Amino acid sequence: MDFWNLTPAEIDALRLSLWVSLWAVTASLPPGLLVAWMLSRGRFTGKSLVDGIVHLPLVLPPVVTGYLLLVMLGRRGVIGAWLYKYLGITLAFDWKGAVLAAAVMAFPLLVRSLRLSLDSIDPGLEAAARTLGAGPLRVFFTVTVPLMVPGIITGVILAFARSLGEFGATITFVSNIPGQTQTLPLALFTLTQVPDGEAGAMRLCVLAVVIAIVALMASEILARRFAARMRS
Repeated sequence: MDFWNLTPAEIDALRLSLWVSLWAVTASLPPGLLVAWMLSRGRFTGKSLVDGIVHLPLVLPPVVTGYLLLVMLGRRGVIGAWLYKYLGITLAFDWKGAVLAAAVMAFPLLVRSLRLSLDSIDPGLEAAARTLGAGPLRVFFTVTVPLMVPGIITGVILAFARSLGEFGATITFVSNIPGQTQTLPLALFTLTQVPDGEAGAMRLCVLAVVIAIVALMASEILARRFAARMRS
């Protein structure tokens, strides 16, 4: 039973990981819906370029993504210096930066799930709503979004799981500060680098696997239930 007795540092890392992941998904969902709609329904020049940029974090090494965030949003970065000078906002080496790094890395998975869900919706349903006098926003929120619910659930949970496991971009952008930026993967990494850290590393490894499996199972169950409800 002693195996499952988490230390205060491990509890802090787990709590911070859940907090960061929740905020990352919450912040990603609105722009994710907009970008998914643009890529699915939009007709504009440069669509392929936008699609490539959105999915770039999937193919770039996470450390590269983290370094780019540091260069742009660090306290002396192109954008970060302005944020700190005029708004007093610091992202680098702060938990808010961990949220941003997780959101950037999870964003492609979220957009992909939302776009696939949008692609499966018959545009004729939206056209029928518009012929009845509904405006674009009303059609989107009363017709399109309800039909997207299974895809939204899948995307949100996949993004949450990806955020929970984010390592490379996070450690590069916000470092590995216990109690401030040390998320679950970073705490696990730290334990593998110290003597007698094997038991703690294994505890966190098992926790990460369990949380990921539960998230994926919940995604599948909820998506099936909403799909069955929509069919009925």
